[in-house]
Amino acid sequence: MTAATHSSLFPPVPDSADGVLDGLDPEQREVATTLHGPVCVLAGAGTGKTRAITHRIAYGVRAGVLQPASVLAVTFTARAAGEMRGRLRQLGAGGVQARTFHSAALRQLQFFWPKAVGGEMPRLLERKIQVVSEAAARCRIRLDRNELRDLTSEIEWSKVTQTVPADYPAAVRKAGREAPRDPAEVGQLYAAYEQLKRDRGTIDFEDVLLLTVGVLQDRHDIAEQVRAQYQHFVVDEYQDVSPLQQRLLELWLGDRDNLCVVGDAGQTIYSFTGATPDHLLTFRTRHPNATVVKLVRDYRSSPQVVHLANGLLSQARGRAADYRLELVSQRAAGPEPVYAEYTDEPAEAEGTARRIRDLIASGVPAGEIAVLFRVNAQSEVYEQALADAGVPYQLRGAERFFERPEVREAGIKLRGAARFGANDALLDDAMDLPSEVRAVLSDMGWTGEPPAGSGAVRDRWESLAALVRLAEDFARARPQATLADLVAELDERASAQHAPTVEGVTLASLHAAKGLEWDAVFLVGLTEGMVPITYARTDEQIEEERRLLYVGVTRARRHLALSWSLSRSPGGRASRTASRFLRGLRPGTGAAAGRRTPGTVSGGVERGAGAAAVVRRPRHRTPARCRVCGRTLTDAGEMKLMRCEDCPSELDEALYERLCAWRAEQAARVRQPAYCVFTDKTLMAIAEAVPGTEAELAVISGVGRRKFDRYGSDVLAICAGEELVGASGDGSGGTAENSSEK
Repeated sequence: MTAATHSSLFPPVPDSADGVLDGLDPEQREVATTLHGPVCVLAGAGTGKTRAITHRIAYGVRAGVLQPASVLAVTFTARAAGEMRGRLRQLGAGGVQARTFHSAALRQLQFFWPKAVGGEMPRLLERKIQVVSEAAARCRIRLDRNELRDLTSEIEWSKVTQTVPADYPAAVRKAGREAPRDPAEVGQLYAAYEQLKRDRGTIDFEDVLLLTVGVLQDRHDIAEQVRAQYQHFVVDEYQDVSPLQQRLLELWLGDRDNLCVVGDAGQTIYSFTGATPDHLLTFRTRHPNATVVKLVRDYRSSPQVVHLANGLLSQARGRAADYRLELVSQRAAGPEPVYAEYTDEPAEAEGTARRIRDLIASGVPAGEIAVLFRVNAQSEVYEQALADAGVPYQLRGAERFFERPEVREAGIKLRGAARFGANDALLDDAMDLPSEVRAVLSDMGWTGEPPAGSGAVRDRWESLAALVRLAEDFARARPQATLADLVAELDERASAQHAPTVEGVTLASLHAAKGLEWDAVFLVGLTEGMVPITYARTDEQIEEERRLLYVGVTRARRHLALSWSLSRSPGGRASRTASRFLRGLRPGTGAAAGRRTPGTVSGGVERGAGAAAVVRRPRHRTPARCRVCGRTLTDAGEMKLMRCEDCPSELDEALYERLCAWRAEQAARVRQPAYCVFTDKTLMAIAEAVPGTEAELAVISGVGRRKFDRYGSDVLAICAGEELVGASGDGSGGTAENSSEK
């Protein structure tokens, strides 16, 4: 069974509740059919998480278990919410509310404001940056454009972490956050910003969440009214929830537990905005009866891309890394990722443009190719290179498709043709729906061939061409459809922001690429100082940069290229080096990628408090230090032993030899290298610690949950000097973590 990524744009609506489940893999089906109680879905990149949760909602609705109006599905972008609404509509579950946190809160605030506060609700600020600028002037603080943007983001962070201006300096210190200016000065500006809003009777988007939380906390009658409306909650991208959003979710829920959350700690890339994976990682602690489903079957990417992605995260450290998901590709083999080094940025851009042109010539559509970079300022050189190569492109994050002037104009003309087409000479020769659309749009400048070059004319043509392609797809799916039916479909898509594909290579930042995918992805500018970015200094910040690159890698279905340049401009000093994250991954830089490592989480299902206890490694909030001399440890092998290589060892050599002999037997049984059972350093750490209990063994670095479940009883028996009767290393002993593996 597969979760195809290239399904029809207009699939037939399933004819029954059971039909909704067709095509789901076992883990996705588990998500879809577990409709009561808390459910946590750990979903790796490309594993069909949106498919699983939309089919869950649709199955519940079609089976009569859920009422559409009682379900609230929340996510983080209007695009994701629109896609969810579109999928639900295609599954026969229209009427379900799928919104962003802000959108859902705003609707509730607008409805309850007269009752909770009285009078007219304050006006909502569309953009706060102008008010921040005025607040800075009031505080006599001079800011350039970059500082203004950074301080605006800092105010947003303060509000989603529920930090008031007076507490800002202390909150920054506690969070280990680097303020863009002196914290006292930022707190002063933040206070001035809040005062300006009060003076003008305005609120910002963060206030929407804060005020909704305040209303639900203070007015129990209103809270109960909301809870009576919504009985069932689904939260997508749960690793990105902020403390404020989590508080709002708790108020929506009340004392109920019909909640399904979906996320992947390995894709946490927005912590700078206040997002935290802690709520995802502690879900089982807060909901002991939760069902946990792990999706690791990757339907998006080839084995070669998945191999690189797994290798990239295998080097990660920190708490989120302890929950990383090891993906298993379900697709046919593809080409190996390509690594390229260039002398300078223009050469890198030109080389990338040439490879893109070759891919297009080989049959890969331009709309299925993306160039991803760390910061938006990097786009200009690639825009120029693609234009010089005659390759069409589009910038991600530009104006929404249905808000473009030409798309609005096309909608008006198509609606008019649908009403009065019988009297329109343009349609006299049109034989079917696509030809009718081409005839109407030809009056706006659409032609069968694109105009030469780039710029506004080409952008306009691309928008109209996207509408023509949509009409062709619609007619293939519904041969009897009329122009009026197409207009209704466009209205539905505009409401859901479910835009058709525009044919052109996508240029986007790594952050903007989250949630998207392409046949071919070019990751460019992968140098130290850019990936990781120069201002990422703490271990947590560095690990987030690694996860950001992981997100970029997992956007690719088949073709993946990674490149960097040694200098910024031609003739410049070659002072740059490739990103540290590529060490051990690209040829000639160390061990191969993709090996299963301690801490990875396999696919499967865990149910409630009766399931085997989760063994977690302790959180290391301080640098690792040698337990003998106290020196800070940085070498991975030394950190595993928790001592310097040359410090005195407490190794029980006889125990170490018995462990090595046992490991050799296990490796021979499963036909894998010995290090796949335990590395030498892990066996040394065990032989030095001589654990006598499960807890003592579980905290040894290198003994992850999977290894503990599989080999823990054997290792503890060997440490106790017992003779083994039979072996559990063949999978017959311990706790089976993944039922699908048996």
